[in-house]
Amino acid sequence: MKFAPLLAAAGLLLAFMAPALAQTPTDVWVHADSLTDSPKYPEGFTHFDYVNVDAPKGGTVRMGDMGGFDTFNPILPKGEVAGGIGLLYETLLTPSLDEVNTSYGLLAEAMKVAPDYDSVTFRMDPDAKWHDGEPVTAEDVVWSFDKTRELSPNYAQYYANITKAEVTAPGEVTFSFDQTGNRELPHILGQVLVMPRHWWEGTDASGKQRDIAESTLEPPLGSGPYRLDSFDAGRTISYKRVEDYWGADHPTQVGTNNFDEYVIEYFLDETVWFEAFKGDQFDWWNEYTARRWATAFDFPAVQQGRIVQELFPQDYNGNGLMVGFIPNLRREKFQDPLVREALNYAFDFEALNQTLFYGQYERVDSYFFGLPFASTGLPEGEELEVLNSVKDLVPPTVFTEPYTNPVSGDPAKLRANLRTALDLFTQAGYTLNGTQLVDADGQQLTIEILSNQPTLEPMFQNLVNNLGQIGVTATIRLVDAPQYINRLRSFDYDMIYTQWRQSFSPGNEQRFFFGSSTANEEGSQNYAGIADPGIDALIDKLVIADDRDTQLAITAALDRTLLHHHYVVPGYTLRNARIARWDRFSHPETLPEFSSGFPTIWWWDAEKAAKTGGAQ
Repeated sequence: MKFAPLLAAAGLLLAFMAPALAQTPTDVWVHADSLTDSPKYPEGFTHFDYVNVDAPKGGTVRMGDMGGFDTFNPILPKGEVAGGIGLLYETLLTPSLDEVNTSYGLLAEAMKVAPDYDSVTFRMDPDAKWHDGEPVTAEDVVWSFDKTRELSPNYAQYYANITKAEVTAPGEVTFSFDQTGNRELPHILGQVLVMPRHWWEGTDASGKQRDIAESTLEPPLGSGPYRLDSFDAGRTISYKRVEDYWGADHPTQVGTNNFDEYVIEYFLDETVWFEAFKGDQFDWWNEYTARRWATAFDFPAVQQGRIVQELFPQDYNGNGLMVGFIPNLRREKFQDPLVREALNYAFDFEALNQTLFYGQYERVDSYFFGLPFASTGLPEGEELEVLNSVKDLVPPTVFTEPYTNPVSGDPAKLRANLRTALDLFTQAGYTLNGTQLVDADGQQLTIEILSNQPTLEPMFQNLVNNLGQIGVTATIRLVDAPQYINRLRSFDYDMIYTQWRQSFSPGNEQRFFFGSSTANEEGSQNYAGIADPGIDALIDKLVIADDRDTQLAITAALDRTLLHHHYVVPGYTLRNARIARWDRFSHPETLPEFSSGFPTIWWWDAEKAAKTGGAQ
């Protein structure tokens, strides 16, 4: 549902078996929008249930990140946007953290959907102000939308069904669509990032004309709870809380944004990054390496209780994912699905989980892994009807074979899987010539895995070694973050290891992930280069699904079809955030169901900080 480039549940099963998609009432002004259920909070609510309305304001929270930044322009497709830029800019609607796909008015106080869903109108909150005191206007919204679509190919695809944005009354902006019945488009438009037209069209301190089409390191004007205070380009950035923030008493903002200062420190080396956390140079560590989580947190600050380790399942409750090795179909050697399927038989996840992952992970077997509507078994019911409607466009195996990953974990099973892989390569036209797997022209099959994450190299080596046993030369190319991002955007790789995140309400974003229209759109998240008429047909059906059961049936059909094309060698995941933190913060007793809420609803705890020592 939500688009990722700019800005990321078993108990929920009953909640998502309703017979129809939540339908925002049409032709009336409403305070909230939901794709999956009626909004929890009624009009006139005072605050979200999960916040502490009496949370103290003060203190500093320091975050750490890898890489750097070179621009404060949030919409350009090139360059590294500074972290935390969302603290400055706001959207028309803002989500709650204890519901899925439900948003409430922020810059817009209300919205009105046309009866046939061919447009949506937002009414601006007259209290919304930029940090210079100027009002946030409907004209700002139109300008921001038009410039974002003009300058970002990614968003041009995402907004493909929106024909225009226009001011239709004082303080009102209307978005018109080229289709009817798409219930997701109004929700998507609530996420539009609104920028100050008057500032961007003005001049800087030296008199130079600003240009939204250019990168900039001039601290921008925002409307959000923080303003950019200071920075060292590419290394550190500091935001300060706005004392007279227009939304301080807004029901969606009460009890949030409790820190006086928000700092991000950047690092170019992962070892240095982790050592900086241990040395109290920043406060919060999100661990993604099983070995480090299991073995590296034995230093004094942990033993003394000054650093706390904790798992947060909330951060994964609201989304699913597919993660894995993604071959680039733009390269001829990966266009045969038999070749792609063979690669999966060479990945020994079970051995890795035993020896490298400390048993912490589970294998991914769905593009919607972790969500209750991921495809399972064989298709039946409405999902089968959907697949039959595109029968000539999807792999025949979707009807006859449940998707399963190969299982290894011991030498005998691995040998059997490698024999299967070799047989698939042979069916695809390759021959084992001595120790080399060669094509009809005698050229050996080679694969380069591109990455900027050295910690993943041991996992990559598992695939490299196993492919080597059947004559495939696989290599690992580690590059720095800027080079990796540039090559990713231009699809300059054989294979990468990355992920697609999915929401409880799949829809338009599937085109950006898997649609033919984005296969060669530089910067899209169609990493595999998928351009398949069957996938396109299923996405088209999904976008206009008019009830929840149909939406889920089409999603399962899409999931199953993607799996049977073998576009990915599925990886693994842990459905918990592994967090270590310096113990100088507190949070509400009950966290929201779909997020740990850090740092938004947490606060500086002076008593804990005094015991922990260090940063103030």
